Amino acid sequence: MSKQHWKGGNMLYPVPAVMVTCGTFEKSNIITVAWTGTLNTNPPMAYISVRKERFSHDIIKESGEFIINLTTEKLAKATDWCGVKSGKDFDKFAQTHLTKERAVHVACPAIAESPVNIECKVCETKELGSHTLFIANVVGVSADEKYMDENGRFELAKADPICYCHGEYYTLGKYIGKFGYSVTKKKKRRK
Repeated sequence: MSKQHWKGGNMLYPVPAVMVTCGTFEKSNIITVAWTGTLNTNPPMAYISVRKERFSHDIIKESGEFIINLTTEKLAKATDWCGVKSGKDFDKFAQTHLTKERAVHVACPAIAESPVNIECKVCETKELGSHTLFIANVVGVSADEKYMDENGRFELAKADPICYCHGEYYTLGKYIGKFGYSVTKKKKRRK
């Protein structure tokens, strides 16, 4: 086996490609973020990491809140567009034809077309260099009912979520098992 060795860099892929909304319902912005994830279960916490020169950076820093909107294959073009265009120059909701939806716990709007909206309130900010890490408490989650199965279980895979991998977007692959499948005992067949 042969491997190349490179200088330190970000190679932890794939990661979620999400659209983060911020601001107020009347004056809002959308930023595409790939540096995001779960931090804690109890209390529920998430993070986003945003470049300091991005228009949304100061909005989030001042308001102390944002919404992580999960993306889908149908939202891929809007996700990309919101990542390359600035809210200084464009009303991203208008340009992408996305629908603002009132959130329950924060002032910024959710994206109605997103299958899951994760409402967050910043509890800690860390300056890291090129990015600011916004650590947040998850104060509410909205999930689209059309992805609920007959048992009330949310099935995000049916929404065709996308991820980001070293500059490219992908859909998710085939199902290979649920958590713990490697240690689950097979049931013996009755004779």
